[in-house]
Amino acid sequence: MADPDRDGPPEVLDSKRDATRYQVLVEIAARQPAVSQHEIAEAIGVTSQAVSDYVRDLMEHKYVKKGGRGRYEVTKEGVDWLISRTDNLEAYLDRVNSDVLGSVEVDAAIAIDDIDEGSEVGLVMRNGVLHADPAGGAATAVTVTGAKGGEAVGVADFEGVLDYETGYVTVVPVPAVTDRETLDPRVIDDHLPATGLLAVAGTESYALAARAAVTPDIRFGTVDGVTEAAVRGLDVLLVVGADQLPQHTAKLRDENIPHEVLDAIDL
Repeated sequence: MADPDRDGPPEVLDSKRDATRYQVLVEIAARQPAVSQHEIAEAIGVTSQAVSDYVRDLMEHKYVKKGGRGRYEVTKEGVDWLISRTDNLEAYLDRVNSDVLGSVEVDAAIAIDDIDEGSEVGLVMRNGVLHADPAGGAATAVTVTGAKGGEAVGVADFEGVLDYETGYVTVVPVPAVTDRETLDPRVIDDHLPATGLLAVAGTESYALAARAAVTPDIRFGTVDGVTEAAVRGLDVLLVVGADQLPQHTAKLRDENIPHEVLDAIDL
């Protein structure tokens, strides 16, 4: 079984031979009973002779038994050995993910001004994009790269909470083409946020935007795209076909995004 107190890498990674032995046994288990040593060799990148040597070794340890020409089967002892090594390997990978990779998580931000590597910066959200401010801020990070103003800079070691509000979504339902009803395209100008985005879902919605001579910011993947924009602090006008309205509003409710669905009388 896995040994949680083991500090180093699992036994299967102690040497190339142990790792290859593990791979060969895995391949036999996956292909049994008709096992081609040539195919195993190609799969793990060793010679057929090397596979033959490993198979002989596994048989000597009673991890594999032979049932005839080209026919092999992993024994109960072999399965137990695989499970124990796999448990150790999984525990090791979990530790790498949590203790090692988790501690060096890096995000990208836009440098507001020139920033040197290793500097502490403030983090602010502008136009839905994370920015790094060398003047500091309530939320901070440390740069892992340098950058000129306007360039992307790598940041890590985050502390504090970003100070910004979730965006607001205004939803304009558009009648289906079969309803033989149309909206005045001025509805878009009337409700489009001054510094926000326009999202259109459905052909009828796109046609309405075209009649208003407005280019949509989001045309595809609007269920997730509108929510993501609002989470990043952007106000959004969502013009959506009546048939797609329920899935959009359900997502907004699930993500607790403040929104309003305009009634026909308001349009």
